[in-house]
Amino acid sequence: MAGDSSFDVVSDFDDQELRNALDQVQREVGQRYDLKGATYELTEGKTELVLTTDDEYRAKVIRELIESKAIRRGLSLKIFDWGKVEPSGGNKVKQTITLRRGLSDELAKKLSKLIRDEFPKVRSQIQGDALRVFAKSRDDLQAVIKRLKELDEPVALQFENYR
Repeated sequence: MAGDSSFDVVSDFDDQELRNALDQVQREVGQRYDLKGATYELTEGKTELVLTTDDEYRAKVIRELIESKAIRRGLSLKIFDWGKVEPSGGNKVKQTITLRRGLSDELAKKLSKLIRDEFPKVRSQIQGDALRVFAKSRDDLQAVIKRLKELDEPVALQFENYR
């Protein structure tokens, strides 16, 4: 094990960048002409955001704003799981946006199996909501990273602790 190199596959995002993007959205909603007079509330929880606004059109516009500001801040759109727009009390609509963080057990097992099948010299180990990948050769690890980047998974994958 002493000669092995490794890295971690995780799915995470920077909380501060998300907060900055939401602050930018807040400022822009106050300035835009098509959103003048709109009542809008975006409450931020640990694992979700709740958007409450006047109608579906404004909810759609605010969603586009959140997505554009997130991209500019270097956040992946895969961190957002947009719920349905539902009627709320007082002629308002509400939309719950779940924030995706961490690899699910099923996804970690799928990635581990893919690595085991395609790269016989590489080992992987599930550690909580991350996946650690080991190999003797750094070239093998780089090939694994390249292959995992090609996948179209529902979560954003990052590669950390490459050593």
